[in-house]
Amino acid sequence: MLRRLLARAFWALSPWKLVTEPAPRRPAVILGAPHTSNWDFAIMLAISWRLRLPMRWLGKHTLFTSWRAPIMRALGGIPVDRSDPSRVVDEVVARVHAGEVFGLVVTPDGTRGAHTHWKSGFYRIARTTGLPVVLGYVDRTTMSTGLGPTIELTGEVGSDMDRIREFYADKAGYHPSMRVEPRLREEGTNGDLTIPDPA
Repeated sequence: MLRRLLARAFWALSPWKLVTEPAPRRPAVILGAPHTSNWDFAIMLAISWRLRLPMRWLGKHTLFTSWRAPIMRALGGIPVDRSDPSRVVDEVVARVHAGEVFGLVVTPDGTRGAHTHWKSGFYRIARTTGLPVVLGYVDRTTMSTGLGPTIELTGEVGSDMDRIREFYADKAGYHPSMRVEPRLREEGTNGDLTIPDPA
């Protein structure tokens, strides 16, 4: 109830408009893009609480130390040790296969740094688990945010990314100058990823 009230207050007072598709009715990978500001986290929580959609998110393990650990976990955080990134997909897949239901928020363009490509983790997670991908967005030019369409990845990486690029083409992020074009580094090599089909 408290979260619902906080979300209502946020949307009533915030300059941002919630323009969104309905919350997905089954577990999904939710893209948070363009990710250019720490404010994106507050916006994500407001969307989650307004739509009553349980969300989990991946965060660097240093956020889960000391007194911050229980707070971050209560807000849906899953700690990630970036020195061993291969474990990220395995951990999330294990949670899904164990029956945990949540929308997993992934920021594929990194965390506000100087990146040139999206990270492919979201694609690997979605293909391995068979989860759909929801295109969440923040757009400073229209001061709108929310959940966009839900897509099923086909395994044809270039084609899937073309659909994603089309949606984000006019989305600027909180800091437009820091926006990263939705393109996977693997597209620039052989145009494909070695990603298993859903079991």
